[in-house]
Amino acid sequence: MTQTPLALMASNRNRRCGRRRIGGWLAGVQAVLLLLISGLLHAQESPANDADSVSGYQLGPRDRISVTVFNHPDLSGEYVLDGNGRFSMPLIGVVDAGGKTPVELEEVLVNRFRPDYLVNPRVSIEVRNYRPYYLIGEVQSTGSFPYVAGITYLTAIAMAGGYSYRAKKDVVYVIRGDDPEQEEIKLDANEKVQPGDIIRVAERLF
Repeated sequence: MTQTPLALMASNRNRRCGRRRIGGWLAGVQAVLLLLISGLLHAQESPANDADSVSGYQLGPRDRISVTVFNHPDLSGEYVLDGNGRFSMPLIGVVDAGGKTPVELEEVLVNRFRPDYLVNPRVSIEVRNYRPYYLIGEVQSTGSFPYVAGITYLTAIAMAGGYSYRAKKDVVYVIRGDDPEQEEIKLDANEKVQPGDIIRVAERLF
């Protein structure tokens, strides 16, 4: 059926509007993907800085650690710290690792094994998986996320689907996982995430 000139004009306008809506949606998706890729590439390019950022890391609940007791494979293994930051090892039983750095924990284990069980124990601790961080507030997907060394708060938000339309985008509010006072601090969104962070994205004031 032949369309009238008026109908053709309306049809063309609808097609153009549809293309604009699709184009805007694709641009938004591309922006989030570029932000995510940029943050992950930065994390991979600076391993030394990432190591420095957690060099004084204090162990806590849900950290997975590897314990190597040299020349004693029967005593070595991987452990996940429980809700109190503890784990249990052969011979010496429950070990309180919460709040200790890996180096401090090595010293604790050496003293626990010596002299009753081992003459000259040597122990090495490696953090296999850091505890997750948490996102709440004005983001597309809230919850816990696996920690990736070197990512910024901005990248973490992108990994959660990006901001909501009501979000305040320049800063985040963070409770550090190892802060006994659980005090919320205001940080720039380009600063780096720490394991166990509770990150809140606030609602902007209209």
